[in-house]
Amino acid sequence: MTAQHSPLSATQKSNNGTSADQIEVTITYLEQTERPLLPPAPTPTRKTALMRAETPPVHFYRYLYDLVGGPWNWVSRRKLSDEELATIIQDPDVYFYVLYVDGAPAGMAEIDARDKQIHELKFFGLAPDFTGGGLGRYFLTHAVELLWSHGAQRVRLETCTLDHPAALPLYQKFGFTVIDRRKGFVEKLENL
Repeated sequence: MTAQHSPLSATQKSNNGTSADQIEVTITYLEQTERPLLPPAPTPTRKTALMRAETPPVHFYRYLYDLVGGPWNWVSRRKLSDEELATIIQDPDVYFYVLYVDGAPAGMAEIDARDKQIHELKFFGLAPDFTGGGLGRYFLTHAVELLWSHGAQRVRLETCTLDHPAALPLYQKFGFTVIDRRKGFVEKLENL
């Protein structure tokens, strides 16, 4: 696999080690080369709606990014200016989905389909109040279907050792295979 910019903004391990402002991580890159035959999404016990935000306002995206990614030290989008972020999330080939549970935003999925051959699930997750009840499996079933629905030849995602401990095993249960692992460093969220 060729090196690519991690949405985690991890940097290569330097000879000097790490500073107190960084956390060492292992990034795992995963891929599907064909659409998986998934069982139907489990029926949630709560009212849910999955909606695409066609032109998400930057402030709303930042709110969800922080809500979902804050506990896992997501930092890369925090570093972008509003203009830089708007250029990405409002691109017609970037699809931003919001999972609502009982009327409240509960999760986000961002699909980058700008490369017509390889589509990436750039960010995916649930807010802390919505984890542990089976919604992750429900949401990921729909996210994988959406990943493949835009004509990809293969789909990719990445996770790291800072993400929810259930993330990597869940992705593998959904047919994603590991294609690479790399060490890197991520800035601590409190330093941004």
